[in-house]
Amino acid sequence: MQISGRQSLSPIRVYVVAENRLLRETLVRLFRKRSEISIVGDTCCSDSAIADIASAKSDLLLLDCFNTNNASDDWLADLQESLPEIKIVLFGMDEDPSVFLRAVRLGIAGYVLKNASATDLLDAVRTVVQGEAACPTKFCKVLFKTVAAGAAEEKDGSAASSFELTQRQRQLMSLVAMGLSNKEIAANLNLSEFTVKNHIYRVMKQVDAQSRHEAVTLIRDCD
Repeated sequence: MQISGRQSLSPIRVYVVAENRLLRETLVRLFRKRSEISIVGDTCCSDSAIADIASAKSDLLLLDCFNTNNASDDWLADLQESLPEIKIVLFGMDEDPSVFLRAVRLGIAGYVLKNASATDLLDAVRTVVQGEAACPTKFCKVLFKTVAAGAAEEKDGSAASSFELTQRQRQLMSLVAMGLSNKEIAANLNLSEFTVKNHIYRVMKQVDAQSRHEAVTLIRDCD
């Protein structure tokens, strides 16, 4: 699926994050053969990777560290809070519609299956950097059905009453409920104050609260 966008004229600054070192080095060699792509860094998935990606001024992140549970959601949330403009392409993915939909909700722009070719991956990178979306054709119907089902729930007033907060968001809001400041929360969770502030702001928008304390109350009442 592709949504029209603008075309990039300068080399695409790509950062590769992959757990397998051999795979990572192979991808780096592949991309360095392309004049329109500039590899600005590579590493495995870790908390320190976010700072490295930011300092490299990356346009696009290639990532294979997206598991079937929610452990990677907070890492991606922290990354996007720090680098809101960065585009993310997942590769080496399973044909699991639930994982795909979770990735879409987290703002992923590209989803490439594990049986894809090198050409498929390169095409996805080019597509995403132009401001478009790239995903397997077989998942287009899944996406349309999910959007339609959500619209039907809204119309019937039967949307889920509980807020879909990540584990990190709930952990953070529990510290807010204890009266901790942003600085104290940052120290507790090993995050920057900027990231903490953005997490709280995003939770407030998600639960439609005017203040952090109102958000705590709404989340507590909903649970």
